[in-house]
Amino acid sequence: MRVVRIHPILRSLFAVGLGIFFISGCRSLPAIHPDMAPVGKAPVLENGKGPLSAARSKAIIDELKRRTPDTNILERHLALEQAMVDSPLVTDNKVTLLQDGPATYKAMLAAIADAKSHVHMETYIFEDDETGRQFAQALIAKQNQGVPVAMIYDAVGTMGTSAEFFKTLTDAGVQVLQFNPVNPLTAKAGWNVNQRDHRKLLVVDGRTAFLGGINISAVYSGGSAKSAPRKGAKLPWRDTHLQIEGPAVAEYQRMFIDTWTKQKGPPLPSREFFPKLTPRGKEIVRAIAGSPDDAYSAIYATLISAIESAEKEIWLTNAYFAPDPQLRATLADAVKRGVDVRLILPSKTDSGLIFNAGRSYYDEMLQAGVKIYERRDALLHSKTAVIDGVWSTIGSTNLDWRSFLHNQEVNAVILGPDFAAQMKAVFEHDQAASTPVTLEAWQHRPVGWRIKEGLARMWEYWL
Repeated sequence: MRVVRIHPILRSLFAVGLGIFFISGCRSLPAIHPDMAPVGKAPVLENGKGPLSAARSKAIIDELKRRTPDTNILERHLALEQAMVDSPLVTDNKVTLLQDGPATYKAMLAAIADAKSHVHMETYIFEDDETGRQFAQALIAKQNQGVPVAMIYDAVGTMGTSAEFFKTLTDAGVQVLQFNPVNPLTAKAGWNVNQRDHRKLLVVDGRTAFLGGINISAVYSGGSAKSAPRKGAKLPWRDTHLQIEGPAVAEYQRMFIDTWTKQKGPPLPSREFFPKLTPRGKEIVRAIAGSPDDAYSAIYATLISAIESAEKEIWLTNAYFAPDPQLRATLADAVKRGVDVRLILPSKTDSGLIFNAGRSYYDEMLQAGVKIYERRDALLHSKTAVIDGVWSTIGSTNLDWRSFLHNQEVNAVILGPDFAAQMKAVFEHDQAASTPVTLEAWQHRPVGWRIKEGLARMWEYWL
């Protein structure tokens, strides 16, 4: 969710960002190549007790390969990703796919209500509306029960939310931390207004984690499963989230605590943040964090490596599409290898600049053979991918420069055919509700569209 549509003060922040740009220059994305993979190095899996033996890791991976015999993406992808990403591949997880706001909020609020030890929440947007107040009440109720609650919210993402709203939480004892305050005089950990916390992460008792694209806002209250909205009605928001239970949750707990510490939050109450986590399912999960403090985006690196490894299909759904040259070339190269590359993108948006910047690349993508679909009757906000029916990812990360260079983001990679089958079914459902964009039709689009696209592309690095 972009907030520039409702906050005029962001124009001033944008000017500040441009000043930072001219002073410090641009960060760049890493070049990812297949030959970065270490030769002959087999990936090692972990569970709640630590690293598995090489034999046990091989047995699990061989079982996944047996169930997907027509692809060797596991071998090719795992080798390269292992070289690029530090986080472990963790087994024994239960992963629940959540679609749209109502189902996601129901699951999140139930987990908060059931919390026994602590609640950690990190979000980009937390609005003072019906949904925001429902979550605030749930957090306060839990704090009043003696269960410590800590929350990180982004200063820019919540510019439309009053200070009084957050004061209600702090007055109740909830520990509230503002990420990278807009006012540099209140910043505790250095200041760069262009660096934002775009994560949507909830960790309950160190045992359950939620992540994906859904902020705390009433725009999600309606869901997108209904028929086309009546004329004049607001579009429902289409989004995707995850609930993870099992050993991988410890990685998301570490991410929250790391951000809390770097932002110089007050000491967290002593609790068992890393309880012993027993098997809850069969899914292999890699938790991946992205931060502008890192040398490069691990999320970007793993996505490029997965696309490089693809043999049959690359199906991407994304809200904000402003691809860098390497991502565009990697998708085009995949088509040349015979891979079925499809993109589901928005037809309507809450951010006209990034929408038009992305559309400026349709010509190039369509000429390369990439299939593009625009989602009808909903405002698409999902950030997902499924590759070769075995590699899936869901998170907060958009396919744009901001997510890969300037934002804190969080994703999950799930390996295996069972979860990928769910992802493919969701993709096909969204595709059926989308309009295909053909090269012939696109090349006859109005001149006004082309002008908007060209102007927007000039600013895509900072959008």
